[in-house]
Amino acid sequence: MKQFIDQILESEKTLAFPIMTHPGIEALGKTVKDAVTDGQVHFEAIKYLSENYNTVACSSIMDLTVEAEAFGAAVNLPDDEIPSLTGRLLSDAESIAALEVPTLEAGRIPQYLLANKLAAEARIDKPLFSGCIGPFSLAGRLFDMSEIMVAIYIEPDAILQLLGKCTEFLVNYCKALKATGTQGVVIAEPAAGLLSNDDCLIYSTDFVKQIVEAVQDDTFTVILHNCGNTGHCTQAMVASGAKALHFGNAIDMEGVLNECPSDILVLGNLNPVGVFKQGSVSSVKIETKALLAKVGKHKNFVISSGCDLPPHVPEANIHAFLETVENFQ
Repeated sequence: MKQFIDQILESEKTLAFPIMTHPGIEALGKTVKDAVTDGQVHFEAIKYLSENYNTVACSSIMDLTVEAEAFGAAVNLPDDEIPSLTGRLLSDAESIAALEVPTLEAGRIPQYLLANKLAAEARIDKPLFSGCIGPFSLAGRLFDMSEIMVAIYIEPDAILQLLGKCTEFLVNYCKALKATGTQGVVIAEPAAGLLSNDDCLIYSTDFVKQIVEAVQDDTFTVILHNCGNTGHCTQAMVASGAKALHFGNAIDMEGVLNECPSDILVLGNLNPVGVFKQGSVSSVKIETKALLAKVGKHKNFVISSGCDLPPHVPEANIHAFLETVENFQ
């Protein structure tokens, strides 16, 4: 992975890495529920995308419920929509103190480890990135997002305790993902975008850094994703130590690239819904060209979707995006 990153930094071309799995699920005639509950289907979707789209890397599903479910949160699994949580698992300091860190046998975790293992064993001809939720985003899903934003000021010690338990689990999970043979992990930490830069350092970065230090090396790269960052907490993301940062469509990529060190990869940030799903082939090409014209000169820039592509993105739009990137060279 060190050589892979160096090659990108030295390349004269802008490379493309949209975060996507749903197009592969749909191409196989499967449902979202099939893929998030069956590691074999999940793997087949990854394999299909790696073989049919000219991207620099591929990724597993960005499912922000699987880790919360492992802790005991209730999950709604519709057939053809992204999974969602129902209810609230934790409500006070006492319930946080009583919370046990789950094993990697809990919930659907084994199916996700299986999908990554099968994909790694298939020797896909490009880097494969696993996925997991970030510590603050996981804590918010267990405690309730609105409630945790209040609790960090009135019960900070309890929230720090919760973040410690979340991070302990995520370190174990990321180590297991690395052991499957994948080349990195995308840590999705969108809720950290609700925090100021100073609070982000305390309640997100310090814990993300523990994961980075536990798994990132010359063979395994961490991509930190925060689509909630509008420019106010970029320095907190840089401080995580992740070798790559992924940004959402709400941020100005020119400003981000000027703020980030030139030796880390910066990925983003076409709107996954407004451009990829709702746009036409023509508008996708226009938006892609505009972003490339603006920031394509930066050698550490990798063009991507601002978040994972949702279900039912037209295949033609993805091809239009990739063809435009290739033609831009």
